[in-house]
Amino acid sequence: MGDILITDDERDIRELISEILRDEGYSTRLAANSDECMAQINGEPPALLILDIWLKDSRMDGIDILKAVRRDNPDIPVVIISGHGNIEIAVAAIKQGAYDFIEKPFNIDQLLVVIARAMETSRLRRENSDLRRRDGGGATMLGASAAFRALKAQLDKVTRSNGRVMLTGAPGAGKETAARYIHAQSNRAQGRFVAVNSAAVEPERMEEVLFGRESAGRGVEPGLLEQAHGGVIYFDEVADMPLGTQSKLLRVLVESQFTRVGGVDKVRVDLRVISSTTRDLEAEIAAGRFRQELFHRLNVVPIAVPSLDERREDIPELARHFIRQFNQTQGLPLRELSDEAAAMLQTLPWPGNVRQLRNVIERVLILGEGSGPISARELPSAAPASEAEGRIVLTGALATLPLREARELFEREYLLTQINRFGGNISRTAAFVGMERSALHRKLKSLGVGTTVKGGARVAFLEDETEAEKAEG
Repeated sequence: MGDILITDDERDIRELISEILRDEGYSTRLAANSDECMAQINGEPPALLILDIWLKDSRMDGIDILKAVRRDNPDIPVVIISGHGNIEIAVAAIKQGAYDFIEKPFNIDQLLVVIARAMETSRLRRENSDLRRRDGGGATMLGASAAFRALKAQLDKVTRSNGRVMLTGAPGAGKETAARYIHAQSNRAQGRFVAVNSAAVEPERMEEVLFGRESAGRGVEPGLLEQAHGGVIYFDEVADMPLGTQSKLLRVLVESQFTRVGGVDKVRVDLRVISSTTRDLEAEIAAGRFRQELFHRLNVVPIAVPSLDERREDIPELARHFIRQFNQTQGLPLRELSDEAAAMLQTLPWPGNVRQLRNVIERVLILGEGSGPISARELPSAAPASEAEGRIVLTGALATLPLREARELFEREYLLTQINRFGGNISRTAAFVGMERSALHRKLKSLGVGTTVKGGARVAFLEDETEAEKAEG
């Protein structure tokens, strides 16, 4: 997309402009009417459109073509020319999004200056778009756990379609990363990925943010739906969208078009929609806070994103990835992660999931002790640290128990942690704790510890007395 499309009903004018621009090193295409112009734009969008505002024997005049280009190809700058120019027409064209306005007969030097500036604008827009596409924005998918492999298998399947996807999971689990991965691997990867944080937008501004607006003073201001045309729009925390906006979004999903706030013209959009939520949307529907029709439109392919607790095996790899990332983006030390630190990270609680892990790594690198490997003592602890090396601080509850009960409680929690750390793999757990596999099985049974599959991963849990009796029977 590096040429200029010249549309003028006067053959001499369009050929003259073409010759001038070719002498300056530009490549050009010519169109004599609106049908030829729109066919060329739809076939291969140009870098710039020079457009006569009056077109004889055409279905559309220059303003109509300008509106269509701004709607469907907003990255193409449009320079309006006219032999009947006046200030009213110039203002109307600029309000509709024209880059500039030149009157016939035009000064060649003035024409070349405007064209050079418009082409530079076109180049910068393309470069910005390319940079946005190359910047995955956190689209890297890392992991080897069963839960992660199950998630990635589901994501890989939906990248090949245009179906709407609903991502569910705890805060910080990586739902936006999954959405960006779908976009990056799909046939829309060359289009934009536009994220809408539904919880962050003030309810009274949501429609303006999504649909854009038109006004006499400020002209056309495209909204996020329009900006995502040809790409993906991601509704983060869609349950926070106001009910009134939900109805209008539903209509967009049905008709693929909408009207800007304050406008009258229909704006056509070609979008793939991905949404996410941490809430139970069926409960939200029952409470009257979410529209059932919209839920069914968005929930075509539901995918659950596992929490970090369900993929503890991946924690060391994720931590090392964040270390490299902070080194590249912030210049923080490129430190190794010691085995002890990796093991401790796998045993800590992560209510904030991957986002919390990322924050912990950033804090350690900022406040860290030199450039050597990260040690376990630099990490936040789930319990108060002891000043004496090699000692464990007893909680009040544990300290009041007899030795046998305290030992059983410790063994149960210790083995639960280790099994979950190794993704439910009993063989790896047995090797780490120094027990024969059969002995470990007997120990788990005596402690009332069982395993089950959750989110594609095997995790450990405490059986209640009834379950234990059923297992024994």
